[in-house]
Amino acid sequence: MSILFVLLTFLIVISVNYYIHLPQPATMETKVSVRPRVPIMAKEAGFSIPQDYAFHPGHTWVSREAIDSARIGLDTFAAELAGKIDSIEVADISRWVRQGQRLATIHSEGISFDLLSPVEGVVMTVNQDVVKDPTLAARDPYKDGWIVMLKSPDLATNQKNLLQGPMVAPWMHYNVTRLNTALAQMNPALAQDGGVPAEQVLHSLEPSMRKKLIKEFFLN
Repeated sequence: MSILFVLLTFLIVISVNYYIHLPQPATMETKVSVRPRVPIMAKEAGFSIPQDYAFHPGHTWVSREAIDSARIGLDTFAAELAGKIDSIEVADISRWVRQGQRLATIHSEGISFDLLSPVEGVVMTVNQDVVKDPTLAARDPYKDGWIVMLKSPDLATNQKNLLQGPMVAPWMHYNVTRLNTALAQMNPALAQDGGVPAEQVLHSLEPSMRKKLIKEFFLN
C-alpha cells in the first residue's frame, strides 16, 4: 500500500509540474506603437510623397505597421480641398470595415464627405489627438494627423489594389490636372496651373458643383 501511495504521489507531482511549465501557444498578436514613426518624404513631380505608403483612389493612405496592422489617414489632396476641418467622425472601435467602405467622415464648415478605408480590417485604435483637434489631420496628414489603426489580416493582398511606389506621383499629378480642368469648367477664376489644389476649394463652389467634385475625387 505504501508503494502505491508513493507512486501515486509521484505521478501527481509530475502532472502538476507538467501543467505549470506547459509551453504557451505562440500568438499572432503583435504590439504596435500608437505613436507614428517619422515618414521618409521624397520630392517627386512637385509633390512631397511619403515613402512606403500606399494610396486609395479616394485619397486615403495606409502605412504598414506590422504584418497585419496598418495606420490610416487622409492625403494632402484631401486636406487641401477640405481646408479647415471642424470634426472627424470615425468608425467605432472593434468595427470591421471593408476595403473601400466608409471609415470616417470629415466635417468642414457645413460640408461633409466620407473617407474610404484603403484596406479591410478591424478598427483597433482611433487617434484621440485628431478627435480633439481635427485640424491636425490637415496640418500633418502623414504623421501625427493619422486617423485610425486597423488590424488587417489580408493587408498584403489589399495593398496590391492600391497606388504605391512609382505610381503615386503620376497619380497625384493626374488628380490635380483633373481638378483644374473641372474648376476651369465650373468657375474659371478658380483654375490653377499645377501643384496641390488651392485650400478650401470646396467652399468656393456652389452646392451642385461641390457635390460633383466630392463624388469624383472622394468616391462618395
